[in-house]
Amino acid sequence: MSIDLPALLNRVYYRYPSFLVDAVAEHEPGVRLVAYKNVTVGEEFFQGHFPGMPVMPGVLMIEALTQVAAVLVLERAETSPTARAWLRGVNDAKFRRQVVPGDRLRLDVRVGRMRSRLAKVHATAFVADQPVAEAELVIGIERHASQIDPSARIHPSARIGEGTVIGPHCTIGPDVTIGARCMIGASVVIDGETTIGDETVIFPMASIGLAPQDLKYKGERTRLIVGKRNTFREFVTINRGTAGGGGETTIGDGNLFMAYVHIAHDCHLGSHTIFGNGATLGGHVSVDDYATISAYSGVHQFCRVGRHAFIGGYSVITKDALPFGKSVGNRPARIFGVNTVGLVRRGFSSETIRQLRRAYRYLLSSKLNTTRALQRIEQDPALHSPEVAYLVDFIRSAERGVILRRPARRAEEVVADE
Repeated sequence: MSIDLPALLNRVYYRYPSFLVDAVAEHEPGVRLVAYKNVTVGEEFFQGHFPGMPVMPGVLMIEALTQVAAVLVLERAETSPTARAWLRGVNDAKFRRQVVPGDRLRLDVRVGRMRSRLAKVHATAFVADQPVAEAELVIGIERHASQIDPSARIHPSARIGEGTVIGPHCTIGPDVTIGARCMIGASVVIDGETTIGDETVIFPMASIGLAPQDLKYKGERTRLIVGKRNTFREFVTINRGTAGGGGETTIGDGNLFMAYVHIAHDCHLGSHTIFGNGATLGGHVSVDDYATISAYSGVHQFCRVGRHAFIGGYSVITKDALPFGKSVGNRPARIFGVNTVGLVRRGFSSETIRQLRRAYRYLLSSKLNTTRALQRIEQDPALHSPEVAYLVDFIRSAERGVILRRPARRAEEVVADE
């Protein structure tokens, strides 16, 4: 992981010529940082400390360690992008030897205890392998108010959370609430009664919370509710709800929407889903947790996508897509067995995957109709797990039917390949 040293140093309460860090050598994000300061004879402080016998002041060694410590604290993910850091205290400082021109200081800092507004950092300065100064530094963290570009148009009644950054030429409507530590890119439009959760990132040109594309919509007051830590890439469009659909579009936490994704009115999305570039949901679609909808796939209105489902690229979904399964194709989409790779990546046990594959065999390979296949699954003593129960309930509660059309080659071969 790279570190933007100039940007982070700019958030320390000091400015040039006070910077005392030249380069970063080692970096464990949020844990440890090792940097260097080359002590040259041209340093301004040597002119008076001391004439004829230049020695680096101990206070400047502490300052150099403080700047490295502040960089480490500020780059922690939980700190606000507008936060600033400064030295609040020094404990147990020890100076082992003098530092003179030609020495190269190795500044080694490690975070100890850290709270929302305070961090304790263990800091040691070395010349070669010999420690020359060490101390416990107490770093204060000040979480600034929002940072709004002067060209952005923010309605006075909009509510912007602490530490949120709003880029140039954005437009934020009067009924918008944006949480803390969000990043809103250039030329984003957020309107309507829209709530955006903390730590959400919206890339340039996205359109969030605008009126639904539904001819029955007559301007009634409806909402869009977005959870925490979502990422909306460029040109994503999310519409708020309609009165006929319950009045709300809702999105959970930790979802990724790649460029040009469209989420229509009255959709309800869970958490930790992934939408590939250009993926599109019609109105009233429900997508459960951890589902993946690949690039340029479309989901018909009123359909559901089950938990941990995988929709292949360029697919057309006109019935409910089974949980834990792979649905691929557009003439129409077909079911290609269990999403084994995705389940393994998400930590499902081999026993759970085995049970799901067995249940899928009843659905795809047994030549039983759906009703009888579900009965056999429920009667099978080897298939008692929450995942299998959810699969059965998902199929039974489907109003549009579920995708059970098998691929062109024999389903037994497809399932066996899993």
